[in-house]
Amino acid sequence: MELGLAGRRAVVTGASKGIGFAIAAELIGEGASVAICSRNATEIANAKAAMVKDARGRVFAHVCDVTKPSEVEEFVSAAADHLGGGIDILVNNAGGAHPGRFTTLTDEAWHHDYDVKLMSHVRCIRAALPYLRRSPAARIININAVFGRCPDSIFLATSANRAACLALSKALSADLGQEGILVNSVNMGYIDTPQWIDGHRRWNPDRPIEEFFAELVNEEVALGRFGRVDEVSGLVAFLASDRASYITGASIDIAGGMGKYL
Repeated sequence: MELGLAGRRAVVTGASKGIGFAIAAELIGEGASVAICSRNATEIANAKAAMVKDARGRVFAHVCDVTKPSEVEEFVSAAADHLGGGIDILVNNAGGAHPGRFTTLTDEAWHHDYDVKLMSHVRCIRAALPYLRRSPAARIININAVFGRCPDSIFLATSANRAACLALSKALSADLGQEGILVNSVNMGYIDTPQWIDGHRRWNPDRPIEEFFAELVNEEVALGRFGRVDEVSGLVAFLASDRASYITGASIDIAGGMGKYL
């Protein structure tokens, strides 16, 4: 399928590894020029080096902490300059699933989770919006989690803040629709990324990782397995493309059937 992304200019946050890396690499493979960011200078430099090998478009990498407004503004401005003066696609991917029940979550933990999830989306969209408004095919794709639709008491802050992210995407799709800016949410289930490998090491290191993963998915995921990052990146590329020009305000799960809701 020809997606028509050649020459498009994309910004992907949290792209040094995992889902963000896969999304950026997929867009590059489709011919887009992509700006990527991460808090870790070494990791983002290594990610750029890996992407450049197969790039049909330009790759720009920048160190940015999305919880810091000044760094977000600096990154988005620099990205637009390096990508040729504009932005067509914004993929808000930065974030992570941090476990914690109500009785264990401190105010600091709540504020951090809110900052890295909802407010990072707000900051990046605010910074990119002037450029997106000048694009003939503007797309905002917010990477979210099924916990926002199917709350989990173990991931309480994540569940609450991801629900807010869903509301943000839906409200913005209505607000920006008249300008032709499409806003959609892609909601992760269990995807095989370094985040879950780190989770195994922190939460249950003495148990074989295969058993740890199996326990997570067996009761909740209809397909009975973790998803792959390329199963995510393919959908994001489609939503960024001309083939998805009548899709906005959508909330699409990539979760193997996880979530007992309609």
